[in-house]
This record gives sequence, structure tokens and C-alpha cells, in this order.
Amino acid sequence: MFYNCQIVFNHNNCLNGKKASDNICRLCIDSCPHQAISLYFELDAKRCTECGICMAVCPSDGFVLRSSDQLHEYIRASGKVILNCPQAIPAGQEIPCLGIIDRDLWLALMLYAREKEVKIFTGVCADCPDKNACRISVETFKEVHNAWKGHPPIGIKVAPDDGNRDSELGETVLSQRQKFEAIFAKADSEEMYHIPKTRQLLSETWKSRQSEVKALPLPVLNVSENCTDCGECPTICPQEALTKREDEEQLSLIYEPLKCVLCQRCISICRSKALSIEVKSLTYRLLTGKVLLYQGKRRFCSQCGKRVFDNLEPPMCIDCLSQRPTLDI
Repeated sequence: MFYNCQIVFNHNNCLNGKKASDNICRLCIDSCPHQAISLYFELDAKRCTECGICMAVCPSDGFVLRSSDQLHEYIRASGKVILNCPQAIPAGQEIPCLGIIDRDLWLALMLYAREKEVKIFTGVCADCPDKNACRISVETFKEVHNAWKGHPPIGIKVAPDDGNRDSELGETVLSQRQKFEAIFAKADSEEMYHIPKTRQLLSETWKSRQSEVKALPLPVLNVSENCTDCGECPTICPQEALTKREDEEQLSLIYEPLKCVLCQRCISICRSKALSIEVKSLTYRLLTGKVLLYQGKRRFCSQCGKRVFDNLEPPMCIDCLSQRPTLDI
């Protein structure tokens, strides 16, 4: 099989390595149906089936397809994009499983489908031991499909490999594989980058097609009026997607959607529950730019002038509040 032992762990890209946190990410460990990932994020090659579920749930390219650069180049350069899983007919470029296709890659494929044929062939996923990985990817596709009405169509067909080969098709597949083996270079598993490669592909693909596609449905961070201006969320962000500008009177949160991988660490640390993820229609400029996400005034205790981090009226610190006389009922 062309993709042999191709999923590798990139510890420099893992959220746990980028910024320390009490809330250790272990999505890959908990999601692996074959218990192939140890508590130390070591991959057991004997158990791993390369289903791609670790890639599907990892928000930051901690687990990556070693030949992802070559796969993306195939998508860019081919006159038509035909992908097939190992259980399907060898109709095009083989991928380990649909599980490797995340939201950004689905969107990039849809953008390419405006100008060339895009087809995906699968086996009978219900009978496959890696069906959970496929299920996650299909659910993501459905979310994008429902959010982007009238998107360019992608052909997805169940076509199990029955052993028969079309001679003309076989020659096409062989030439593709020979081409990729010729340019294949082992990926450096130590490479660190803030923007996942499928997000890079989406950004690059959309950049030249802005006039044709004005906006795309993308999940982004949202801040409600519950924000207390504590400024803690940027300190926990491992992607540097959130930064703060502050002075004695005001706090501003600056958000860069392109860098955000929806790890939700900022949401988990927010004591006022002001942060959430929402799917919004973003232009290319908003995706790749810096957005003023929130701006609020500092609040100070009305008694002693200390900084307070709540929205109660009148604003009072804990010390002053504890000294207030209680009312007898």
C-alpha cells in the first residue's frame, strides 16, 4: 500500500508541548479505537491501522500524515481529484481513510470542485474496523454541507474493491503512484508550525478565488457580554490566536481566526463563561486578518479602588464586600 506507516506524532505541534496547561489534551488517546497511542503519545505501529482518527480529532497537527504535502500537491496540480480508501477500487490517489479529511480540507476540496471534478471512493465503511474515523469525517462533511448552501458538489461513492481491474484505469493509477514515489520525501516530524497544513491549503486555495466565493462557513470564537475583562484567555492560548491590548482603563482582545484551532482552552479557563464557538460566515479578509473581538472598560471597587472581575453593581472587591453589614431577616 502506498501509504505505509504514514501517520506520525509531531510533538512540537502538540498543544501540550506548545504551552503548558493543567488541562492536558488527550483527544487522540481517548479517540483511538485500537488503543495504539500510549499515555506518552507514542504510536504503536503494530496496533495502528492508519485510520486517521487521531488526525481528525487533533486540533493542531500533533498527529499528521507524513506525506500530507504530496497529497495537497496532488489536489492542487491534478486535472481532476480522485481519492480512494484502501478498501475501495483503486480509482485514484489512495488515502488511509476518509478520517484524514477535516473541515478545512473538505472546504478546500469544495473550492476546487468549482473548476474540476472531485470524487471520493470508499469501501463499505460499516464493515470496516476504522468506521469511527470515517464517521467523524462524514459528520463534518454534513455540517459543512448544511452550512454552505449550494456549494460545488463532491462525488462520494461506495465502491468496494472486488479485485477486478480496468486496464486503462490501472495504468492511470500506476502513473500517479510512480509520480508520487518519485517526489516523495520523508516529512520531518520535528517541524513546528502554528497553522495546520489543511488550514494553510484552504487559505491558499481561497486566496485566488475570493471574487468567486465571498464567504465560507467557519467556526470561530465568540465573546458575550458576560466578559469581565480579566484578560486570562490570551495567556492560555497555545496558538497565539488571542492577544490583548490593555491600559489602566480598557482591555481589547484581538483575535486571528487563521491561527485558531478551536482547542477551547480559552473557553475552559473563562470563569464568566463568556466564550463560545459559533459557525459564522467569514470573508477571506476576516479569516486571515486581525479582528477586534472584544473591548471593555476596567472595573474598580467603589470602596477601595481595587480591580474587580465581575459585573455586579455596585462593583466591590471581596474584602470590601465581606465587611458590609448583613441584614437581619
